[in-house]
Amino acid sequence: MQLGIALPLIDIHGEPSTVRDFAQAAEELGYHHLGAPDHVLGANVANRPDWGNRNTSKDFFHEPFVLFGFLSACTRNIGFSTQVLILAQRQTALVAKQVASLDVLSGGRFRFGIGVGWNPVEFVGLNENFHNRGKRSEEQVEVMNALWRDQHVIFKGKWHTIDDAGINPRPKRGKIPIWFGGHADVTLRRTAKWGDGWIMLAHARGKEAETEFDKLRRYVKEEGRDPRDVGIEVWVSTAEGGPDDWRKEFAYWKSVGVTHVTVNSTYARGPHKRIPGKSMADHLKAMKDYHAAVKDLV
Repeated sequence: MQLGIALPLIDIHGEPSTVRDFAQAAEELGYHHLGAPDHVLGANVANRPDWGNRNTSKDFFHEPFVLFGFLSACTRNIGFSTQVLILAQRQTALVAKQVASLDVLSGGRFRFGIGVGWNPVEFVGLNENFHNRGKRSEEQVEVMNALWRDQHVIFKGKWHTIDDAGINPRPKRGKIPIWFGGHADVTLRRTAKWGDGWIMLAHARGKEAETEFDKLRRYVKEEGRDPRDVGIEVWVSTAEGGPDDWRKEFAYWKSVGVTHVTVNSTYARGPHKRIPGKSMADHLKAMKDYHAAVKDLV
């Protein structure tokens, strides 16, 4: 069971000393990984009165590869995970190069969480097609895996052409762990076919989540793979109950086969709640309190 914590950038923002101190505190406590969200552009809601409770230009997001490149030099062992990076709004070969470089510079500590995104404003601003993003992301995964694995790649697909070329550096493992975030059935299918894991956010503990886990494992078997090779990650928050509740929830997730738990105390959609406080001190306390409650269960 791996225990991680999300960088609460939307609250604490991203001064060098702030993100360094947060990352080092997490590593010193014994957290296994840091998670970071991804948005390139935020919408101006002054001109969009019906925008709803979604990320806007007021919300702070560091570019994940730059952030983790910096933090890899500030830490020794803690891992890094995008949760999740919106792949289809980026150039595939460039992302493959960025991921490989980060993996090399961090000593193999990167886990690549990807999703298809929900915000057409970003896709328009980045000159990518919002409407074919799902299918296009599938081909992107194939291209990236080839570039990470092979010195030279010849690829001709619907959206990508590589004419006997490659990236350098490549990850020493010849691959990067890819985790899919999202909750449509097609996301589970993609995870089963290509993924090393699924990042699940939509369901609270209980029958609904277990049904989805069983479905994923069935899809993995249909792809001729071992379900034990595909991880499952969930998010938790210290806003939900106290130490005894956190222990019970952690033990439950462990009992149903969850492999990664990430503390995210700023996320407040679906079954999740955020903590009332927004200061660095508030988030450091949440980090310490949760670890103290569950450390013997990890």
